[in-house]
Amino acid sequence: MSNTLIMLLLGLGTLLVGNGLLGTLLGIRARLEGFTNTSIGALMAAYFLGYVMGTFLVPILIRRVGHIRAFAVLAALGSASVLCYGLMVHPIAWAVLRMVTGIAVLGVYMVVESWLNEQAPHHVRGQIFAIYMVVTLMGLAAGQYLILTGDTGALTLFAIASMLFTLGLVPIAATRVHAPQPQATSPVSLMHLFWLAPLAACGAFMAGIVSGAFWSLGAVFAQRVGLSEEGIALFMSATILGGAFLQWPIGRLSDYFSRRFMLTLVSFSAALVALLALQVMYESLTALIACAFLYGGLMFSVYSLSVALMNDRLSTPGEVLDATRGLLLIFGIGSIAGPAIGGPLMDWFGPGTIPAYSAATLSLLGLLGLVRLVWAKPIPLIEQGRFVPMVRTTPVVLEMLPQTDVQPELDLPPLAEDP
Repeated sequence: MSNTLIMLLLGLGTLLVGNGLLGTLLGIRARLEGFTNTSIGALMAAYFLGYVMGTFLVPILIRRVGHIRAFAVLAALGSASVLCYGLMVHPIAWAVLRMVTGIAVLGVYMVVESWLNEQAPHHVRGQIFAIYMVVTLMGLAAGQYLILTGDTGALTLFAIASMLFTLGLVPIAATRVHAPQPQATSPVSLMHLFWLAPLAACGAFMAGIVSGAFWSLGAVFAQRVGLSEEGIALFMSATILGGAFLQWPIGRLSDYFSRRFMLTLVSFSAALVALLALQVMYESLTALIACAFLYGGLMFSVYSLSVALMNDRLSTPGEVLDATRGLLLIFGIGSIAGPAIGGPLMDWFGPGTIPAYSAATLSLLGLLGLVRLVWAKPIPLIEQGRFVPMVRTTPVVLEMLPQTDVQPELDLPPLAEDP
């Protein structure tokens, strides 16, 4: 791997540590400030709203000012917004800031991933994609333990998160990279994706619901069931690490069995583990952490399996790339709904609502999978593609997918050369 790629991954990994700290810190601090769970769910949903908005707004910014200036603007905006959380402690202010942070983080990722696409040699793009996914999850997991380095009721941890956002930009900004040459892409019809592979599209949407609920309300759930800050960090990181370590073996099994069967099995299994967590959440920290690890591996696999199932229905690299972009947007919409619904439910019925809510969502997906297994024509195993572990990032990084053997492209017209 070239030094340029290492520096890009190092910088983005550092930024992700800060982003992992920020998400958990906000949940804990919001509870300390007396925010209702409904308010917490709404303001956390605003982050995913900003993320989705960013997929449309950031390309316009890049088109107007170029990659380098857009990167500087978004990086400064993201770092400043992180500090503002500690200065303006109010649900409405935080909701606005979460939306701004979502746009800024999406934009930084999009620009960095464009450079990764530009720098990655064609024959190792799949390997770079896999390393990028590992760096993403490990960075987010490491960020959980930084809540132990300061007082969650003070400005200190917000300052640390802001520092990590800024420090993550240093190796990136110091790396000489050429601005990628974008090409126009075709629009994606979400309804067509639901018609083409209903289980895959529904899987992406429901994966977004349960993933959004975890990222937004997981720390709140852990705090409400009586875990210490150390316990909260352990709970959150165990779930993330489960996603990092279990996706690959689950995916490999799906290469040798029906993808629909595996998605159905994983959905029901994740629902069962969520119900087990509901049973042990007040009784045993060890059992709860074990459930978190298993749940993370299963829950994160739902989106990856949904993408693989959709790709099995397509024939050309261009179709795969467009469809995967569409599934990412569907996932983002689900991520907005997850905390927006989960927050009020937690206010009404208590913290056990979150695992119950996740179990109900995943069970519904499993039932849909059973229907598709019975009524839909199966895809021959020989026609299935290869599984690739995935997490939600931006549409740009999808161009490194092994199935998308195309040149890097953005939904932008040609740019003037960056200075």
